[in-house]
Amino acid sequence: MNARSRWLMISVGLGILLNPLNSSMVSVAIPRLQNGFQLDFTVVSWVIFTFYIASAVAQPVMGRASDLFGRRKIFLTGLVIAFIASLLAPLSPNFGWLIVFRIVQSIGTSMMISVGMAIVRIHITEKQATAVSVLSIFQSGAAAIGPFIGGVLIHWWDWPGIFFVNIPFVVASFLWSWRIIPKDETPTSVERKMSFRKWLNLIDAPGILLFTVGLIALLVGILSAKSSGHVSSGYVITGLIGLVVLGAFVRHELKTASPFIPLRTFAKYPAVTWVNVQFMVVNILFYALFFGLPSYLQMVRHISEFHTGILMLTLGLCSLVASPMAGRWIDKSGPRPALLVSAILMIFGSVWIVTLNEFSPVISVCVALAAFGISNGLNNVGMQAALFKSAPKEIIGVASGLFNTSRNLGAIISSLLISIVMGDQFSFGGFRLLGVILTVIALSLVFMSWRRRESGQLEELEFRQ
Repeated sequence: MNARSRWLMISVGLGILLNPLNSSMVSVAIPRLQNGFQLDFTVVSWVIFTFYIASAVAQPVMGRASDLFGRRKIFLTGLVIAFIASLLAPLSPNFGWLIVFRIVQSIGTSMMISVGMAIVRIHITEKQATAVSVLSIFQSGAAAIGPFIGGVLIHWWDWPGIFFVNIPFVVASFLWSWRIIPKDETPTSVERKMSFRKWLNLIDAPGILLFTVGLIALLVGILSAKSSGHVSSGYVITGLIGLVVLGAFVRHELKTASPFIPLRTFAKYPAVTWVNVQFMVVNILFYALFFGLPSYLQMVRHISEFHTGILMLTLGLCSLVASPMAGRWIDKSGPRPALLVSAILMIFGSVWIVTLNEFSPVISVCVALAAFGISNGLNNVGMQAALFKSAPKEIIGVASGLFNTSRNLGAIISSLLISIVMGDQFSFGGFRLLGVILTVIALSLVFMSWRRRESGQLEELEFRQ
């Protein structure tokens, strides 16, 4: 790999790490935001919801937009948007404006996620597998060390630090990308003549609108009822409107020629459906711990953000160490054994949470973090391998998009679960109840992994061959 290719990889890597970094740093900022804006836990949780909802919408849309407007333009525009959001978010006069800038930040960083991998695949022709694996390290590494970086920044500069830290990454990536990423090819005559209305149809704008409005209305109805402590007609109506709109979204997606989420794929390829359901459950478990444990350490155990970040580093390091070992194991035995062990580790970690009390040694928390970290490393590789083996080659692009959507939906549901269990204030009793719920979910995951023994025997025979 020549020097230009290496610099291209670095410039793109610095851009695509921003999305996982900003989604993970906020896990240690929740208590500080709650105190700073004088809000209850449920309301502050929207800083998580909005980021993942925006990512779920923006990533597939920007991937399609890059085919029309050019990958270099989308990547550089994403950097500019991320810069503006990171600069203005700390200046937010209230929490509502912080949510707005958080959404803008998610859209900007999603633009880089959507096209970064494609840029490397197109312009690096030698050792592509190595280049792609390096970009994966940028992403997984950023997510792994995000809580640690967030803890350090909040300790020294309060919550605005988790936004300002993006600026040097954005500037460096923009300057290098402007010089190194080759210019986009000239659009074809068909692309130049495409009207804005046709482009909206291409990205399925009605489907995006129905999905976003329905999901937000449903979340508002559920969370408002939980936060207020009683179920009023207004909350019920809001939740029902959300369900109706989501029903209309499903009907629309089944009929439209270019769906935002190709639901017909689920009906046509049940193996792909099963993988996505399992991956969503995996992420519900992982993100519930990822966002719940820092709040437990800070609000219940009164541990500083700095030390919380150090403890959370256990999760990321175990995940990074487990991933390459999982790759070698899965190459030999197929994905099922690794996924089964991962599910068992999640049961162990969830049960361990239930056994904790308000006076347990803080170092004992690392046991649960290590179990979930190793499990995450196994899942990152195992679920991807399961997807590749279950999805026919002709739909692998669609299947990969659904896979990322399942990850985002898992993160959204996990945040919803935490908010419902905790209500206005994060408590030790709620944290223990969360552990019980996670144990039940992890048991269902063992069933899903074990089921692959029956449904995936042919798959694993092919894998060994």
